[in-house]
Amino acid sequence: MLIILKGYILRLYPTDEQKELINKTIGCTRFIYNYFLSDRINDYKRAAKSKSCYDQIKELPSLCKEYPWLSEVDSCSLRTSLFNLDDAYKRFFNKQNELPKFKNKDTGNSYKTNNIKNTYKDKNYESIKVDFQKRVITLPKLKEVKFRGYRNKTNFIGNIKSAVIRRVAGRYYVSVLVEEPLIMPEFTPRSIVGLDLGIKDIITTSYNYKCENSLSTLEVKNKIKGLQKGLARCKPGSKNRYKIKLKLQRAYMKLKNIRKHLIHNITNKIIKENDIVVMEDLNIKNMYQTHSIAKSLTNIPLAEIKRVLEYKCKWQNKKLLTINRYYPSSQTCSVCEYQNKEVKDLAIRSWECPKCGTLHDRDINASVNIMFEGLKMYVNRL
Repeated sequence: MLIILKGYILRLYPTDEQKELINKTIGCTRFIYNYFLSDRINDYKRAAKSKSCYDQIKELPSLCKEYPWLSEVDSCSLRTSLFNLDDAYKRFFNKQNELPKFKNKDTGNSYKTNNIKNTYKDKNYESIKVDFQKRVITLPKLKEVKFRGYRNKTNFIGNIKSAVIRRVAGRYYVSVLVEEPLIMPEFTPRSIVGLDLGIKDIITTSYNYKCENSLSTLEVKNKIKGLQKGLARCKPGSKNRYKIKLKLQRAYMKLKNIRKHLIHNITNKIIKENDIVVMEDLNIKNMYQTHSIAKSLTNIPLAEIKRVLEYKCKWQNKKLLTINRYYPSSQTCSVCEYQNKEVKDLAIRSWECPKCGTLHDRDINASVNIMFEGLKMYVNRL
């Protein structure tokens, strides 16, 4: 049995008092992050050495006495802010990120709190609880907050680890991290599919199914352009600028949700109908450096599609195989295996094989070749 960490996002409907407390907590965690980031930078400049995360946590009680308003919010959120800072430094030293930067009011409007469990008089207590019948979630300091989401769910199967409360475009959300047991079905390979990722069609399968790129013609994109023009005309600090900024954030959030919905619809269909999924090992970072296709790639979440396919295949005990990125899938005839190097030009969308005379659709032919190459890989591993 596999243990996984799964996140559930719920829309919160806090009262005015709860909103004020959430905003205070976000501000306090940002203050703690910036205060101790400055402390680390000064220590490193002075002695080429900075304090550890646990040394900084020991300084929190004295800091709360100096700034009494820090005691009004959840203390666990202040400690997790320091853990986030320490994690940012570790990622920097591992050359995964740049040097940690100071947070401002426009970025990082969220805070994290852990689920603390206690036992008193043979009763178990938790700081984070979710009641799907009453539609309320209990959070530290906030107590019971109304929420919406997951109407068909009655409870979480597993232990709640933590929660991240987030303010986005004037709305409030909570992401609950749950440790769940996953019982995977037996792997019985009955069907295989090859996937060709593209620009005009996001995905083309070896079964002649094409998913068109509907993200490039969305009305919300024109709305974003208009709002950006309006934002540029507003005076900094004015009320109209704040109103347009809020509308712009909600438009971006809508675009993000449309992309997310499309990705999950595509990946669910592919994994439900097939047991082995084969795709190319694309170097997406280098693809963005190609000037001719870089602009078109901004509308296509190729990396996200690959990431979602990976974890969904793992959860449902199905195989995801990736073939060599230099395999000429578009140039090779799927019938007689003749390689036509003239098809290297992306403008050629259909071509006729000079050897066997078969007329090929570029993307469908590539997906069939990817499927056969993946089948060879799977057979050789047995």
